[in-house]
Amino acid sequence: MEKLTIAIADDHAIVRKGVRQLIEEQPDMEVVAESPDGHGLLKKVKTLRPDVVILDISMPKLSGLELIKLVKDGSPNSRVIILSMYKKEAYAHQALKLGAMGYVLKTAPGSELIAAIHSSIQEQFYMSQEINSKIIQNYLKEEETGVRRRSLSKYDLLSDREQQVFRLVVDGNSTRQVAEILCVSPKTAEKHRSNIIKKLGINDTMSMLKYAIKIGIADPEIWWD
Repeated sequence: MEKLTIAIADDHAIVRKGVRQLIEEQPDMEVVAESPDGHGLLKKVKTLRPDVVILDISMPKLSGLELIKLVKDGSPNSRVIILSMYKKEAYAHQALKLGAMGYVLKTAPGSELIAAIHSSIQEQFYMSQEINSKIIQNYLKEEETGVRRRSLSKYDLLSDREQQVFRLVVDGNSTRQVAEILCVSPKTAEKHRSNIIKKLGINDTMSMLKYAIKIGIADPEIWWD
């Protein structure tokens, strides 16, 4: 029987060890990669193309939320599951909007993570039982109707790539690191950043972070944890 391949990113070694042990106890799963940070995981994901990628939501430099799209860009067929200590529905909703198939709490029993893996392979969303299940219904309704909860702002004037660069800068990445993550030249990354500054009227990272929190795409509990 061909096993499902799993990759794990979490900056806490004890968590990675526990997740690996749980997965390797399953007869139909195997861990093919793990990393304490997003940068290391991305390189492995692009090479190994795992079936499922499990991401901690809060990691230095590159959050699990920002990693979702980067993982999907590098390995389109990989399903992403967020493993988080945060119970707020807003985090789970944002993870779904960015492309995750599951959101599992670290306080949940191991059976939930296994269930989330199986659900993602079947192209079904999974939420920990402690989180209101209506969040999936609300998300799907938004996708069908095109309704956006957040009112239009200057941020909406940014292109998809500029929004991605903005989030990476908010996560604390330098222009050089942004270029490396997105596989573009530093000159291209700097051009995107210049466009962001012109469109938003913001020219320093701290102001960008404050603005990101204001419009609801960043939360101090995660970014300043």
